[in-house]
Amino acid sequence: MASIQYLRCGMIQLRGRRYDTSEPVAISIEGDRIASVEAATPVGSIDDWPWVAPGLVDLQINGYGGVWFCKPGLTADEVLRTLEPHFSYGITRMLPTLVTASHEALRDGFSAIRQAYEREPWVRDLVAGCHLEGPFISKEDGPRGAHPLQHVRPADWDEFQKLQEAAGGLIRLVTLAAEADGAVEFIRKAVDAGITIAIGHTAANSEQITAAVDAGARLSTHLGNGAHGQIRRHPNYIWDQLGEPRLMASIITDGHHLPPAVIRSMIAAKGRENIVITCDAAGLAGCPPGEYELPDKAKVEILDSGAIVLAGQRQLLAGSGSETDACVAHAIGVAGLSLKDAFDMAGKNPCRLLGLEQVRLRRGSRADLVIFRRVQSGNGCDGTRLDWLTTVAAGQIRYGEVPIGVE
Repeated sequence: MASIQYLRCGMIQLRGRRYDTSEPVAISIEGDRIASVEAATPVGSIDDWPWVAPGLVDLQINGYGGVWFCKPGLTADEVLRTLEPHFSYGITRMLPTLVTASHEALRDGFSAIRQAYEREPWVRDLVAGCHLEGPFISKEDGPRGAHPLQHVRPADWDEFQKLQEAAGGLIRLVTLAAEADGAVEFIRKAVDAGITIAIGHTAANSEQITAAVDAGARLSTHLGNGAHGQIRRHPNYIWDQLGEPRLMASIITDGHHLPPAVIRSMIAAKGRENIVITCDAAGLAGCPPGEYELPDKAKVEILDSGAIVLAGQRQLLAGSGSETDACVAHAIGVAGLSLKDAFDMAGKNPCRLLGLEQVRLRRGSRADLVIFRRVQSGNGCDGTRLDWLTTVAAGQIRYGEVPIGVE
């Protein structure tokens, strides 16, 4: 049963059940905008119709297929090959993320992304900005995560400006430790420049977190990860961020980074409107199990389960091997979320954080849409899978075939 058809005059029409109300609709797209949303009447069972929803938006994707965005000497062609597969996961906007590395590697990565952005219109539609995660983070084992110690350094506004110049102004999100030397001054300058600041990879005390939020920090990056294996029961930097009403929180719901009870607790504490689902996909996402070398020469291993760990052990994670769609599906299963809540956490909420246009199923909205089916994989409460049929980004079909239509 197909889900999309071409109409005359360059218009596309999608038919499916709305993700937010379950109502069957026909959505017409003209150019990069939704031209109309009208009620539709299925000839057969409504259960045969797929779902239609806004495309996914991810704030933290580090690469794909063995390529990291912080790779020294990265080229624009590599960026294009690394970005394009994300349409197949229902992602219509994302922030390529560069993690802690040398200044030269970060410069090369941002420069290559800028070149790809300037070259291809579809990249400008997909890339909503860039995310600098580090290098202004904690040096401590645990909070530092898999970031290389030799490249961790104090918050430096002059260095950031040089990186922003290389990026052509694309950096719009920075994650740093609240206790990093110069953090508060950096946050104030960044906020004045229109940059969103997140706290992450931090070992800060309560006063330092409060100071960072007072200066303008608005997000906790992958809360609950990038932390010590054991911390004081309270106070600690997880509780301090979880209980701070001025902070939204991104969480990695890939089935490896956070246990189900923690996912449920964080959603309950923050409220569904203040949680952002992210995959934090490593540059090794899409690669088969085995041992690999990171750009800084560290060894990591992709396990049969899909988890990516520092080689030689099974506890310390080195990013995620999952994409955003798998994280949305897992969150639905373990937290009992509705399609609307889950898709809003991976779409509406990150857009609201960054001030991006929010995609809505109504006339005039940006036409970033996905058509999909929900499949039960039989693995218990987290056994839901999203089977993508079509991804439309800025009014263009970027993934999936062009079927005849839904009857």
